[in-house]
Amino acid sequence: MAWVWCISPGPRPAAGSRSRSSTAGTPTTTSSASGSAGRSPPPGRSAVPSRPPWWTPTPTPRVPGWPRSTSPARTSAPSPNSRLRSIRGDPHRRLGPLPPERLRELAAGLAEALCDIHRAGVVHRDLKPANVMLAEDGPRVIDFGVSRAAESADADALTQTGRVMGTPPFMSPEQFTSPHEVDAATDVFSLGAVVTYAATRHGPFDSVSPWETATRVVDGTPDLDGVPDALLPFVRLCLEKHPKARPTPAELVRLVRDGRLPDRTRDTRSGPGGSSGSSGSSAPSGPAPSAADTGPAPRPPRRRRRAILVTAVAALAAGAGAGTLVLAPDGGGAPDALPAGWHAWHRQARNPRVKGSDVLPAEGPFSGCVSSGTSLVCAGDGVMAARFALADGRNTWSLPLDPTPSSSSGPAAGTIIGTRPGGVYVFGADDSELKPAKNQNAPGVRTHYTVQSIDAATGRALWRTPVSDNTDGTGPDTTGAVATPAGVITPYGDSFDSYALLDAAHGTVRWHHRLPYGPEDQGDCRLTGAGGQAYLVCHAVKADGAPDRTTIAQLDPATGKARWTRTAEGSVNLLGQAHRHLVLGTDPTAAKLTGLTLIDLASQIMTTVRLSVPSTASGGYLVRGTLYLTLTSGSVRAVDPATGRQLWESNSTVEQPGPPTASATRLYLASPNGRLAALDLRTGKVTGTLPGRDDSDSTGATDPLGAPVLSGDALYVPYGLRSVYSVDVKSL
Repeated sequence: MAWVWCISPGPRPAAGSRSRSSTAGTPTTTSSASGSAGRSPPPGRSAVPSRPPWWTPTPTPRVPGWPRSTSPARTSAPSPNSRLRSIRGDPHRRLGPLPPERLRELAAGLAEALCDIHRAGVVHRDLKPANVMLAEDGPRVIDFGVSRAAESADADALTQTGRVMGTPPFMSPEQFTSPHEVDAATDVFSLGAVVTYAATRHGPFDSVSPWETATRVVDGTPDLDGVPDALLPFVRLCLEKHPKARPTPAELVRLVRDGRLPDRTRDTRSGPGGSSGSSGSSAPSGPAPSAADTGPAPRPPRRRRRAILVTAVAALAAGAGAGTLVLAPDGGGAPDALPAGWHAWHRQARNPRVKGSDVLPAEGPFSGCVSSGTSLVCAGDGVMAARFALADGRNTWSLPLDPTPSSSSGPAAGTIIGTRPGGVYVFGADDSELKPAKNQNAPGVRTHYTVQSIDAATGRALWRTPVSDNTDGTGPDTTGAVATPAGVITPYGDSFDSYALLDAAHGTVRWHHRLPYGPEDQGDCRLTGAGGQAYLVCHAVKADGAPDRTTIAQLDPATGKARWTRTAEGSVNLLGQAHRHLVLGTDPTAAKLTGLTLIDLASQIMTTVRLSVPSTASGGYLVRGTLYLTLTSGSVRAVDPATGRQLWESNSTVEQPGPPTASATRLYLASPNGRLAALDLRTGKVTGTLPGRDDSDSTGATDPLGAPVLSGDALYVPYGLRSVYSVDVKSL
């Protein structure tokens, strides 16, 4: 059984005490009871059920403006003689993580408490270990902070002024990205973080600063090492990035007590980026050759640029704030799993206009899509960014990568660097012809590169910052870029021999540094992101061009300098982060992948893991802590990066699959013609498919294909020629 202590922000009894959380730095207030035992509850309050002998039922002082609740959530405080301690208390530090049986009791008790809290139309918004007290008969939830009546919630100055309230390691992604829109699902996310802490003595997104923690919460993969296997489904479902993907507290109670997954025909979803986020957990697209021209008249060849979707989400940085309380507008009921007004749709983006009335015809698929608010924003095939409405697919705007293409070169694939609240960061490229050099007949081309912050709703550029002018046709997307809460870390300089931070608000260059290797050096460098952190990965080569070593540096966004560096033998790429380790490996498309290099993020100790089944692949993607190796035939192999053990191998039935997307229970793969397959994450069994689309017209297209995007139950699949379709995954 769980109890809820609703501590009012109004006058408190004189016997109250005050303590402070060791991690959040936020005050937690508890109050002893006043009044006599057996006092009947005030009118409008529910009667207090039978309690342990030491329990003294007392009413909480009523807050002005707060409606009298009829919720069964308890508004009483215990006797001062009760034996209680918070999860963060000294006994926990001394005794270590809770044993599995106590963890099950804690998870069930807190889920029960959230049932009562949400039934009262309340969202706690600061559920953390310091606000959970352990007792012999179950946990107590305390410290509700500032409360408001439902009719005044919209006027809450704490959110309208842009403040982010809560404790970063235990906050939900939406508390950082859209704090004025949080609902009951935010407490479910915090519940998963609290249970993780109780099981491991560390949070799933712990970092050295609130800023980095916020980034990891929004876009990082949770560290669940040490969580008992029996509770992993519970925690993973709670920590879904998208609020509509999380189960209700009642479903969590059934999961813990009966071992039943949420009783829904739909799947649980991960949020934007992947995962999240992004997204977190979005997998990057690999390099791909150019597509052949398909128009009736010959066009200049497409300059070959590597297009990559850099998966980092710009979250609002937040310090530790006081606990707050808001009212759920729907009374805490389960949120809809689909965008409002959603229906299945398929659309092709309009051809963007260039040079006045000319249009840029479609030649290939989008290389990447992300969701932002009510928008799906895609890029690729010469499109800098195009917006589709999540609900009905309306393509309200489409912007060309190069608004004034020269006659000497065709467009390149567009790149989405990352998302920010209400928008995206993208690369722009504007070509201009140069006079032919001496002894040359063909004119040269100078390309003016920019990084732009685009409003997702309108397509308007909030700022546009030049980063380079060069003539070799190599764009900044070959060197990568990373979106951070502070802005965009991008290649910089006319020869892309530097990297810089562009301020999130105005695009101003805050700092810039030289890269270890320039265009003329024997080596190359690439900016990439993993687990909400920015990294610089540099490859050195020997005099004969053979791979020599790889240096990985974690960058401090505040200064651009390396926090630490490590060097690995040979040429390896950063695949992502899993279980508090960076995962690096060779390119499986070029040579057989035989092992992985792991870097412990706490100690920076490097280890190597041999794969139980070495193999080549057409793509390698680290998604939700698992490495997936795909083949053009449709075969998929799942590998545990911590051990190198192959978990399963399956025929997805999807030929030439692009990067996958994963929810808590299923993996989704799509082909250029729109064929879709859903695979069970645990077994690899194909649980649902959709055939390819007749309107795909993707014959001969060789551009990289973007990964599907999950938003609640809606899956958005890029395919064909700048086309996207949406499907409700519960129908698969």
